[in-house]
Amino acid sequence: MVAGAAAAGETAAMSTVCVTGAGGFIASWLVHRLLSTGRYVVHGAVRDPSDPKHAHLKALGGAGERLRLFAADMLDPAAVAAAVAGCDGVFHVASPVPTSKPADPEREVVAPAVAGTRNVLAACRDAGVRRVVFVSSVAAVAVNPKCPAGIDLDEEWWSDEDFCRTIKGWYFLSKTLAERAALAYAEETGLDVVSVCPSWVLGPLLQSTVNNSSLTLIDYLRGGGDTADDKVKNVVDVRDVADALVLAYEAPAAKGRYICRAYPMSMAEIVDTIRRFHPNHTYPTNFVKVQDERMFTSKKLQALGWKYRTAEETFKDIVESYKAAGILN
Repeated sequence: MVAGAAAAGETAAMSTVCVTGAGGFIASWLVHRLLSTGRYVVHGAVRDPSDPKHAHLKALGGAGERLRLFAADMLDPAAVAAAVAGCDGVFHVASPVPTSKPADPEREVVAPAVAGTRNVLAACRDAGVRRVVFVSSVAAVAVNPKCPAGIDLDEEWWSDEDFCRTIKGWYFLSKTLAERAALAYAEETGLDVVSVCPSWVLGPLLQSTVNNSSLTLIDYLRGGGDTADDKVKNVVDVRDVADALVLAYEAPAAKGRYICRAYPMSMAEIVDTIRRFHPNHTYPTNFVKVQDERMFTSKKLQALGWKYRTAEETFKDIVESYKAAGILN
């Protein structure tokens, strides 16, 4: 049985796991989820544990007793090894996300994603870690001109590396190469690696900074104009992603890669849903149809036991979170 899993009716022993990039949007909810079970000691790997932006992690329930933050740059093998030491499992969430146009994208975005992944996996193998859950993205699935139209893409599809370079999709390329490197390492060494590919991750904020996926929605809501583009997007709640990651770690049957997407929603539908909970905001009134995103299926993950919350719950909680942070004002 994978560390952290327990048979029905059986009390699981305390397990120690590491979460890389622990202060990020997905990782923060993952740390919260792990601590809330009462069954995990968590090593949170961050660049600087003393940075005030990580205060939300220290305030989580159970953090005082079962969360330890490690200073660990993913490009520093010794620091990574220290964070992973003594762990039964590792969730590799950290990945470079460019906030502006990189001068040298291969060096600044792509190479660090792959090298950091390899450092984490090497440390896991040396430490005798039982399972690694690698957080990828549907960006590693759908950026491929050969994908036929009209089908829901599954885990067999991969983004085309040359095409990613052609369109200068450096984040897409970094996620594709890093996930391929993780699964290839597993094949070569026998290390148990499971990858999870979330779609557009939204939800309430735990951290004080706004992450890129949330910023996309916020910028749309702040657009200020009457007219806005309307396309169907693949949405998933960040808390459901955290559940999926824990499931991928705990389920003995988990293997390979899993797409994590809850439901398709057009931007017009998203705005209508948010308006119900925040009616006094100024929203676009005219929506111009543009090409929809590629659609995905999470049947494999659902067969493992994954469930997701309703869009109404997600966006109600988003509105409350954004209002509390002063974002929608």
